[in-house]
This record gives sequence, structure tokens and C-alpha cells, in this order.
Amino acid sequence: MNPRQTSNPLRPSACPGLLRIVQASDGGICRIKLNGGSLRASQAVAVAEAAERYAGGVIEATNRANLQIRGIGGEQAALIDSLLAAGLGPSNAAGDDVRNLMLSPAAGIDRLRLIDTRPLAEQILATVQGHERFHDLSAKFAVQLDGGEALAMLEHPHDLWLSAFERDGERRLAFGLAGCPTDMPAGSVVLDEGHGLVIAVLELFLDLARPEQTRMRHLLAEHSIASLLAQLAERVSIQAVTEWRRAAGSSDLHIGAHPQTGDGVAYVGAVPPLGRLDPATLRGAAQLADEFGDGSLRFTPWQSLLLPNIPGEHSAEVIRRLEQLGLSCDAAQPLTRLIACTGSNGCGKGLAETKGDALQLAALLHLHGHALSVHLSGCARSCAAAHTAQATLLAVAPGHYDLYFRDAAQPGFGALHARNLTIEAVAALLDARSRSPLDA
Repeated sequence: MNPRQTSNPLRPSACPGLLRIVQASDGGICRIKLNGGSLRASQAVAVAEAAERYAGGVIEATNRANLQIRGIGGEQAALIDSLLAAGLGPSNAAGDDVRNLMLSPAAGIDRLRLIDTRPLAEQILATVQGHERFHDLSAKFAVQLDGGEALAMLEHPHDLWLSAFERDGERRLAFGLAGCPTDMPAGSVVLDEGHGLVIAVLELFLDLARPEQTRMRHLLAEHSIASLLAQLAERVSIQAVTEWRRAAGSSDLHIGAHPQTGDGVAYVGAVPPLGRLDPATLRGAAQLADEFGDGSLRFTPWQSLLLPNIPGEHSAEVIRRLEQLGLSCDAAQPLTRLIACTGSNGCGKGLAETKGDALQLAALLHLHGHALSVHLSGCARSCAAAHTAQATLLAVAPGHYDLYFRDAAQPGFGALHARNLTIEAVAALLDARSRSPLDA
């Protein structure tokens, strides 16, 4: 059934979805939620055509491994129908908002993975879309499933996270509430109860949360972890986790060519400038996936893309052609470490043109030694980054920013370092910071 024909109304929300176009200063925004960040090359072409035909030609990779089309005009229904025809929609309209399940971009192919998370992810997504009760979850309520991959975004907070680990020869899933996989786990379940745990957590949340309590952190402000675990233990068998904590991953593994499972094959990662692609670039990447890979692309929480299953002997050629398309495959380039929100060009709340300022900053940076990840935010909402970057520039006026450095002892963006800086002054400070052995 076409999801547009369902009788279930879409829940009011400020978050865009595939079926709900949200207006911004530069036009409508359509968010396409990708299962595990993956799509076929033919679907990538469909996104490119929709952006070109019905919008302003701006496609964004998001920090939850999804895609957005910006600048949508009056032909919203035609755009939605074209994406649904490509198989990019939910199984029903009311289920679109709850497809918030993040995996490693290298799920199933990472050489260090403990489990292939994709079958469990499919089971979870089918359940939350197919059961009407779960449609009451907020469009921001999110779950992370980590299979122990080397390539994993572990700094984005989730309402529920699960992480594979091994103890006494048995593989289990540690889990936690309102945090990240690098936090101390609340408990663990056997692999076969992973689906049951997710469903139990979602049901318990909906049982206990008042309408205004949309996130797990809101519930934890009134209910202790211990009380929630006691109630979960009535539904699934939970064990304590001792002497284990998820080690940090490596973000550099999403850039360039890296060996994967399989004989002589690699995935190739490329970063669009500040997460933005135009239709020609996305079409070109899709063509390379068809020509050299398995006809699929994977988007990442670093706002980049991977082409999996590339024969090793073709990796250099794929990198060369991706760079010809305007993508970066070299982690040493400053632009691969910069993220920026839409800014004042597309958002009424933005105090500066963050995208243009980020491009200027990248051109000015020389960076010696370790390069910092830098986040430019047009306002305090921090839409572009779900985690705290090593350095954050918070706009205070056009072309002027307050500079923060991440500090575990301080919430939010971290420690305020300097106020009202120009981009040139920021570049000088960051270059000096990169030379320092006290680099954050």
C-alpha cells in the first residue's frame, strides 16, 4: 500500500520527514530516513532527480546517516510520490517518524564486528513501523545498535543504545538508557533477546511517560535506572555487566579506502563539503557504486558516504573519480573535519552564514599535527552536531563567533575560550592549538 493512502494522520512535529515537508527560509525540507544509512544506486539517482526537479538541488547528508532535500517548492506531492516509488518511504505513513535506528556505516562488513546488526535492525524497524502504539513515540526518540565495529559513531546520545560484547565465549548485547555506548552499561541480554529488549524498553517508556516527556532523559528525571531495570526484568532476562565498557571507535575510518570482510575488497569513504551534495555529485557516486561496487551506497553519521565492496585494485581509481566529483577522500584535509548548520541563508534563527564561513575557515587553516574537529553553529540549538565537537564556533553576529573547546567537566559546547572572533582570528587560534602538545 502506498503510505500516502493510509488513514493514519501524521503526528504534528517540527521535524521534517519524507511525508511531512517542513518550511525553512530557503524552502521546504524533506528528510529521507535510510535503513542503516543504506540505499541502492537507483534510489540515490531518484533522490538526485527529485532534488533537481522539485527543489533547489541541495541534498544534505545528516548526522543520523539520513538524507535531506532542501529548497522544495510547490510540487511537494510529486516529490514525495517520486521518492515513495523508489522504495524510500515507510511501510505506512504513521511509521515514518519512528524509523530512528542508527547502525555503523560498516554494519555487516567491518572486519572487527562481533555481530552483523542488520537482521536485528530489520526486525526492530518492522515492529516499530507495524505496531500503532509505537507511532506515539517522538520523532526524535532514537535507538542505536552497535555490533562492535571499528567504524562506529559512539558520541551521539540515544534514548536506548545496544552494543555487542563477548564474555566467557558468549556474545551478548550491553545496553543503556539516555546516553552513548561508551557509557557504563545498565545491563545486558543474550543476542536472541535483543529485539525483545528494545520492544520492552519502548513499551515501558510509553507506559510511564507523560505526553510532554518525549525523550528517555525526561523519564529518568523522575524514575531511577534501578526502578526501570526492575520493570524491564519482568519482561526480559537481564544480567549486570561488570569489567566491560565499549572502547572508542575511529572516525577517520569513514574517509578513504579501508579493507572490509571479503577477499580483496574494501569500502571507500568520501566527504561532501560540509555534508552537501548536488544532484550531479550524487548521480556520479551512484554510477561508481554500480560500476565498481555492489550497486549500493551507505551514508554515515559524519555526513559522508561509503561505497562498499570495491575490489582493492580499483580503490585508487574510485577515489580519483570521487575527488573529481568534488568529494574529499583524504582525512588530512581540514574540510573533512568541519561541520556546519544551514546558517542564516536557510534558517531564520541563524546569526551567521555558517556554510560560507566554514569554507573560508578551511581555506585559512594550515594545521600542524593533529587536526581538531570543528563545528560551526548559527545558534545555540546545535542542529548540525548531535555530539560535542572538539571545537565549537557559536555565531554571535555575521562572520563573528564565540569559540569553545570541549571539556568533559562542562556541559554543552564545553569551555568558552574567546568571544566575538572573526574567521581569520579563529583560524590563527586553531592553527596554534594544533601545534600544542596540550591539544584537546
